[in-house]
Amino acid sequence: MKSISAADIMTRDVVTATADLPVKELADLLAKKSVSGAPVVDAAGKVIGMVSESDLIVVDARIHYPTYVHLLDGFIYWPASVARFNEEFKKALGSTVGDIMSDEVTTAGEDATVEDLATLMTDNEISRIPIVSAEHKLLGLVTKHDLVKAISKTL
Repeated sequence: MKSISAADIMTRDVVTATADLPVKELADLLAKKSVSGAPVVDAAGKVIGMVSESDLIVVDARIHYPTYVHLLDGFIYWPASVARFNEEFKKALGSTVGDIMSDEVTTAGEDATVEDLATLMTDNEISRIPIVSAEHKLLGLVTKHDLVKAISKTL
């Protein structure tokens, strides 16, 4: 049996955003298109980030201040809580997609298998993977839902 590839299951007509798009317009776009996230592309169509509903929600959420321990007239901050605070603070102040997007993007090529994509999603705790060309231009998008549909056809 031929293995199913990203090219077989990806959505080709992908909702995208640009880094200079205002956050309000992104919220409107995601709501209008009924999608939970989108790749961020530059003018050449190259993927430069990902933005999701979670990124938008942080804009209105309360910021969690870093956890610290008071010891010998000093403060020791828990490193993970400082990183989380910095990220939440940056996003809370963001006015454009570029301010709130994740710029570390897990991508795959068209030849990636369902197994490859499922592994990437699980290992990286993500819900969608942009499918890109060798030049890193966006070709499509595979979501968890796409994987479930593909898996259901093989069972």
